[in-house]
Amino acid sequence: MTSETIVDTGTNELLCVIRDRVAVITLNRPEARNSLSDALTPALRTMIRSCGESADVGALLITGAGEAFCAGGNVKGMGAHRDPKKLEMSLEDRIADLQERQRLLTGALVSVRKPTIAALPGPAVGAGLAIAMACDIRIAAQSAFVATGYARIALSGDYGIAWLLTRLVGTARARELMFAGDRVDAARAESIGLVNRVVPDDKLQTEAFALARSLAEGPRLALRYMKDNLDEALLFDFETARDHEAERLVRLTTTADHKEAVQAFIEKRKALFTGK
Repeated sequence: MTSETIVDTGTNELLCVIRDRVAVITLNRPEARNSLSDALTPALRTMIRSCGESADVGALLITGAGEAFCAGGNVKGMGAHRDPKKLEMSLEDRIADLQERQRLLTGALVSVRKPTIAALPGPAVGAGLAIAMACDIRIAAQSAFVATGYARIALSGDYGIAWLLTRLVGTARARELMFAGDRVDAARAESIGLVNRVVPDDKLQTEAFALARSLAEGPRLALRYMKDNLDEALLFDFETARDHEAERLVRLTTTADHKEAVQAFIEKRKALFTGK
């Protein structure tokens, strides 16, 4: 029997429901292609933090309402329409403000020690693409596309997009995608490793949730340590990463989940993990 808890995000622009230990977080501004706003963005930061820390959540699934994932920042709010309060800030304060907002969004998402999945029903552009790339896995509908978009508005990128893009597709393709800013359809995005899987539009939410639920039911401590190992593969030399892997594996051999997994294997049944 499916259990479901609706979470109050503080705004209708962001929806969150916890279903079968999966936190389904939906950007809900379909009329604006789910672009970030002064209401949506703080709520998204809060949900990433709270769901990432909650013992009731085993995986996070981030998606968008309607036919888009996230169109990124509000371009209409730039230039002559820029927030007067931001215009009054010094350059140094504006830099510090953006750095803090980035740390609490894509920074927090990368730091979540649970599996995170982005389900793309449509375009993921600019900061929206950065949010998708900050997740562990991306599943795209066939009609979806991605784009960096920054060059088209004479900006260089934010929310860690260059770091994330380079690690997913390599430096040559990352430079092409950043410089040109062209749309990349779902099929090409899959072929270059930008998304993990492409599915029919009408199957996206079903398949993304099925994957998130299977991960949420998995061995929580082992998945956490896997994320640590995979992150360190980008940071440390082979010997250091290998030694850290060994330490984590030995620690996991003492857990109840490991013992349950071995017993389930012997008894040819599905393991029931408790996170202990």
